[in-house]
Amino acid sequence: MTNQTSKQIDEQIEQERINAREVCDTEGATSGNCAAAWDAVEELQAEAAHQRQDDTKSSFEKYCDDNPEAVECRVYDD
Repeated sequence: MTNQTSKQIDEQIEQERINAREVCDTEGATSGNCAAAWDAVEELQAEAAHQRQDDTKSSFEKYCDDNPEAVECRVYDD
């Protein structure tokens, strides 16, 4: 993940938070639209966490993810 992508997701999360607060203030905290707005925030946060997790992989792990059939990426059971 590049810093630009991370920054874009963070900005999108903040925009969705603002939207969720506005929807909940307008329609009430127990409305379906309020819940849906916060679900959108949670989905973006999960995506950001997933992308951060991908950044912790080594170059070899990324290579094996892209080339699972490569000899050096094969996994054998004992």
